Amino acid sequence: MLKMICLTAAFGLALGSTATAADLTFDGRTARAEPAADGGFVLHTPQGEVHVAAAPMRSQTGSMMFDSLFALAQQELDADRVDAIRDPAFNQGRPVPCNCFQTGERWPYVWTRDVSFAADLALARLDPVRTRQSLQFKLSTARGGHTPGLFVAQDTGSGGSWPISSDRVVWFLAARALLDDPAFAGQTWQALQATLAQDRAAVFDPRIGLYRGETSFLDWREQTYPDWTAKDVRFIGDSFALSTNVLHYQALRLAERLARERGDARVADYAGWADALAVQIDARFWREDAGLYMSYIGEAAHPVPYAKYDLLAISLGVLADVFPADRARRALANYPAVEGGSPVVWPQQAQQPIYHNRAVWPFVSAYSLRAARRLDDAARIQLEIQSLMRGTALAGSNMENYEMRRLAVHVDEGALSGPVVNSPRQLWSVAGYLSMVLEGVFGVEADGSVAPKLPTALVPQLFGKRSSIELDDGKTRYVLKLPRKLDGQLLVAGRTTRRGNTVTVQLVAAPAPGSAEPRSVASASAAAYAPATPTAPNPVKRGRAWSIPFPANHVLWLDGRAVTSASPLTLSDDGHQHCLSLTRRDGPLESLHSPTTCVGLQQRLAGARQWSWTAAAPTRVRIRLRYANPNGPINTGVTAAVKQLVAQCPGQPAQRATVVMPHSVGPRDSTAAEFELPKGRCRFTLEQGFNMSALTHFAQYNGGKGGRDGVLNQAQVSALLIAPIAPAAGDAR
Repeated sequence: MLKMICLTAAFGLALGSTATAADLTFDGRTARAEPAADGGFVLHTPQGEVHVAAAPMRSQTGSMMFDSLFALAQQELDADRVDAIRDPAFNQGRPVPCNCFQTGERWPYVWTRDVSFAADLALARLDPVRTRQSLQFKLSTARGGHTPGLFVAQDTGSGGSWPISSDRVVWFLAARALLDDPAFAGQTWQALQATLAQDRAAVFDPRIGLYRGETSFLDWREQTYPDWTAKDVRFIGDSFALSTNVLHYQALRLAERLARERGDARVADYAGWADALAVQIDARFWREDAGLYMSYIGEAAHPVPYAKYDLLAISLGVLADVFPADRARRALANYPAVEGGSPVVWPQQAQQPIYHNRAVWPFVSAYSLRAARRLDDAARIQLEIQSLMRGTALAGSNMENYEMRRLAVHVDEGALSGPVVNSPRQLWSVAGYLSMVLEGVFGVEADGSVAPKLPTALVPQLFGKRSSIELDDGKTRYVLKLPRKLDGQLLVAGRTTRRGNTVTVQLVAAPAPGSAEPRSVASASAAAYAPATPTAPNPVKRGRAWSIPFPANHVLWLDGRAVTSASPLTLSDDGHQHCLSLTRRDGPLESLHSPTTCVGLQQRLAGARQWSWTAAAPTRVRIRLRYANPNGPINTGVTAAVKQLVAQCPGQPAQRATVVMPHSVGPRDSTAAEFELPKGRCRFTLEQGFNMSALTHFAQYNGGKGGRDGVLNQAQVSALLIAPIAPAAGDAR
């Protein structure tokens, strides 16, 4: 494990003494705030001079820099309010009328996850009308009405979008705070029923007990997944991501609540599904040796742990209360920190440019701050406030992301330069900053309750010589008063009084039980980087067994479990398919997995729509389709081919399972379906499924196929691949 660092003493030095509270210096760069004659501020940054107008919400603290950056966030939020949005891939780049929030200066459209996370952080409380309108833009019926229901749109993405990416349910995280409007509440209930039913059928794996699909927000494959997924995203669609499962859990809890309010009989289903999902999230993603929850794990065919961790997933899990309290506290405390703050993923990938890799994203820092407040983790609260202030002040804007060590908007490292993409006034960054001020410093929740949890280490900067600091949100004036003596790590609410529109909170010192300093990731050390991903294992068939050699510093994984025997492993042919992969060890760090290699009986049945197979005895089988889907590039589009594979066997009702054939480069294998087959001859057929091109929302899409030219849900199927498999231990059923 990496050594801990103490950030408390360094914080005051980094932000400046009370005498120079208008200054902020970090990494040899300085920003300064000055008052302007119009009641606003002038912000002098390394990027240039920024004029900040007087804002409707005002803070009065001992730091002019803090007060000016709060005003800047409001100014940038106002700039993101638009009456039309545009994107080259929609409506031929022409404006689309929408009184919405656009995603950022360089992203003038509305994207599902961006607006949803931004709404959940701050927008729902600050501008509920425009936030509802932005969310409503992402709701859609199906074209032609052949699939009834109202659905949340999964934006263009990996392999042709949903269900390779399946985090569209983040929409409901945002909707929760906006249900006081009856019409919107009705739409939310409609969309919740239809979207959850569709996801339950298409991406839920009843054996594993989790929802499949890509990590939420971390959607540039090789930045966080093994590099071999760059040209083949099938694995991503078959794997299970922590963040996406936590979002499904939250959506199920909302469905339970709304069903109960409406007297709907499905309340028991939603509650039971949520309860079971919480159990599997904790059981499947926890990694005891790291003291962290993993970002994702392998597919049902090979459910291996991955030594990849992401801050958003852990923060969302803490906030959803799906982690046991002790593990939640350990996970957040164990998540590494660098000079600039908390990187969004860990460990880093040495051969990838800066974007999600080696980067701080302010909206994720804001979720980490929210989670740290939930756990009374003073060190992490301090770290995230520090990071958000530094990044915004030095850039002169709430940027999309920063290089993690320097909080720079761009670092020149040749092919590894980055952040590769960056935008000023990115909506979720703006929302994250506003959340930091309202909740993170003043403790003002969306319902008006006040529960500050302010690290004592921040007092010199935020209070200076003042005995109190104030926030005026236009309706209520909140005053935080210092105690006479500063003890412990946190200041929390003591006596709270309300007189007229003024709420005064007398802060008192309180311990922060279980709080720990974040671990340090040495920025110049190879310890911050995962070892290189190894090549796939190379089994050699010898009679009725395989010999599988592997290097001494590698771990061989068989059917989801680490092999403890020495190299080579001898694996007998038992008539079942078995899957293998390798990881490389370098001290405490482990690489991502190699490509998976499967051995054992697998039959190839030629054909495009119908196949027959005879089982000599009752058996469980895993089936994939051999296909090509040339309907779009690997990284975007809406035409992942989604089909229903139907198994019809003697003496049994028909069994159905979803198979997905994402955009491909040449022939590939589809996602897997598993069936319990009786003895005898079974027939397999393909039925039409549903993909994002079916939504009316994408009728104006011109960035690829399946948009303006009509619904497209096709792939070139050449064979069915069927393999007997052993019953798996530890099924979720």
